[in-house]
Amino acid sequence: MLVSSFMLAAIVSGCAAKAKAPDLVWPDPPDKPRIKYLGSLQSKDDVGGASFSEMLVGKDKSVALYQPMGLALSEDRQRLYVADRAWNLVFVFDFKSGALRTIGDQERYALSMPVGVALDAQENVYVSDTGTRTVRVYDKSGQFLRGIGKGTLDRPTGVTIDAARRLLYAVDTGANDSTEAHRIKVFDLEGKFLRTIGRRGDQDGEFNFPTFASVDAEGRLYVVDSVNNRIEVFDAEGNFLWKFGQSGDRIGDFARPKGVAVDGFGNIYVVDSRWSNIQIFNPQGRLLMIFAGVGTYPGLLMNPTAIAIDRENKIYVSDTLGRRVSVYQLIDTSADDNIETQTGTKNLPEKTGG
Repeated sequence: MLVSSFMLAAIVSGCAAKAKAPDLVWPDPPDKPRIKYLGSLQSKDDVGGASFSEMLVGKDKSVALYQPMGLALSEDRQRLYVADRAWNLVFVFDFKSGALRTIGDQERYALSMPVGVALDAQENVYVSDTGTRTVRVYDKSGQFLRGIGKGTLDRPTGVTIDAARRLLYAVDTGANDSTEAHRIKVFDLEGKFLRTIGRRGDQDGEFNFPTFASVDAEGRLYVVDSVNNRIEVFDAEGNFLWKFGQSGDRIGDFARPKGVAVDGFGNIYVVDSRWSNIQIFNPQGRLLMIFAGVGTYPGLLMNPTAIAIDRENKIYVSDTLGRRVSVYQLIDTSADDNIETQTGTKNLPEKTGG
């Protein structure tokens, strides 16, 4: 568990009246801070306005995140979409209006165990729905449009979209006895099945219980191969390029990786749910640094799942057992910055917890 001295100072001073807690940042001094904790999202109170239910019925129904999973951000960074597997809803935090609304509660087209969420260029909402074994598509207002993958998907989890090529990647995690899962299923945005990437196994281009995926600006696909404890990278045509990561309990190893995202500098962020931290790798797969860690204190995580990063390098992590989305910011970093030499990993402790 990575625990910042800033956090310890905040705990010690917590009893002091009106004392302002210091910023929680990573790494610890004397290294230059690179990640800053900003806050968390859980309910309408965190966007400063009325919930959708209040606007409809005039009273508070006290709806808040309970089991947040997949995340997606609107292009203008004004709306965060959060799939909540316990509520069977997608929560929409609207930062511009200060409202909180939900998608997926239509009686006829209700969600049943949503896990992943992605947005296309029109901000249509694609939700991997494990209960119906489909990807359910809604428009921006929450009206159901269509289902994708019926009869093709076994247990979809993560979803991601290549907007430039109009491709939908659905991670079909499957079960232990699934014969056609443990693969990536590729569709066009109208729902036509195009191809499959990979099969079950542990060789290059194969998967064992993949979970989430992400597409970078060049169309490369990053897939979390969870049980094989690695990240696999493919080109826009689905050809295997390279991989990194291994099973272990040392810094840079994985134990139960789930989410993946790429920042504006091409660095790769991997959520490890067992260690409850985020590991950052450079574009060549070399470990740069780690932030967060196991705990309930704000900024720490409890079994995190998914991650999303906006174009300003603000980082959102679904803190699944913490029942919130934790928000961080990449700071004091530029395109000319070699954060590998500045932050290093020489002072990082061994992982603990789990």
